[in-house]
Amino acid sequence: MEYEPLFSLEDDRAQVTRLLELLELPHGSRVLDVPCGQGRHAHLLAEAGHDVTGLDYSATLIAKAKSRGTGRTLRYTRGDMRTLPARWTGKFDAVVNLFTSFGFFADARDDERVIEGFARVLKPGGTLIWHGGSRDGVMAKFLDRDWWTTTDGTMIGHEREFDPLTGFITVRTTIKGKRTFEREHRIRLYTASQLAELCRAAGLVVEQAFDGWSDAPLTRESSEMLLIARRD
Repeated sequence: MEYEPLFSLEDDRAQVTRLLELLELPHGSRVLDVPCGQGRHAHLLAEAGHDVTGLDYSATLIAKAKSRGTGRTLRYTRGDMRTLPARWTGKFDAVVNLFTSFGFFADARDDERVIEGFARVLKPGGTLIWHGGSRDGVMAKFLDRDWWTTTDGTMIGHEREFDPLTGFITVRTTIKGKRTFEREHRIRLYTASQLAELCRAAGLVVEQAFDGWSDAPLTRESSEMLLIARRD
């Protein structure tokens, strides 16, 4: 509900079309969407002819993803992306990590483990596509608060603070609807060069960097970035 205004099937299809253009995979390739959330991209990648596995830690989101449909070429599993199954080693042609789904762990070493896991489950020559916030761009256009209203009239408000020493941005969310409540989460923002270093240490080489989902190159004012890395 919180990010409802950001989601639409039209946008999901446009993003998956972009993924398919970048990946250039043959029909039936194995793709891991992690974390997959409610399956917005996974089910469309399967619809496009790939063999897709989605993993997420949230049982609620996995249930919602499954409600979209599963099948021989689309499956979902609950799990921790820091400890991807050993049986997945060298299994996937591509791994996708989308919609700022990285940097939530308190210990930065866990982020390293995630990248190492992505590299491990890729086949040699396999591709990682990483999409999320760019620290440079977010700071260039920092927004300390905003709000919006969902279709059912619920008001969502965000207040943000950034710690330049840790790289964490803290987001305090207030939700006012049938009931009112607040919550807080933190996410560690990275620059493209920092992520490239993490990838390199894990055996992945970042080959391209884009301004979000567009085909424009990444700049220091890009609030989102999409990186393409290849396993050695």
